[in-house]
Amino acid sequence: MSFAFKIIEKNEIYTIIPLVEKLNDYKVPSSVLIDRFSEMVNQNYECAGIYDENKIIGICGLWFCTRHYSGKSVEVDHVYIEDAYRGKGLGKAFFKWIYNYAKVNGCESIELNTYISNHASHKFYYNEGFNILGYHFLKKL
Repeated sequence: MSFAFKIIEKNEIYTIIPLVEKLNDYKVPSSVLIDRFSEMVNQNYECAGIYDENKIIGICGLWFCTRHYSGKSVEVDHVYIEDAYRGKGLGKAFFKWIYNYAKVNGCESIELNTYISNHASHKFYYNEGFNILGYHFLKKL
């Protein structure tokens, strides 16, 4: 199989909605996701996709910012690869592409959050050299 990694164009951002819906531990209605991604693409956000031919089979959001403790960084968000494509080294290849993309864009570090219940992702990120620095808290207003 031959896969392609690329940044999803702003006008194609809605193609990721079905994958984001599979990822969420909590359910966000499609209409809300559409509204939120419409805003996000006009902020410091990009989304990378994995394609098998013309079919999108994986995604990863990228938030670019500068932080006092890590310099210019990218925060990896909503990483998802379709079940049928897992366990084949595709995640490792995707992250290699993401590391390079971040470096080309001047980033000094990569950060991410992962759901507490997603133990497979914890193992993956540890193997990729990520360290836990703290907890991510959320309060709905």
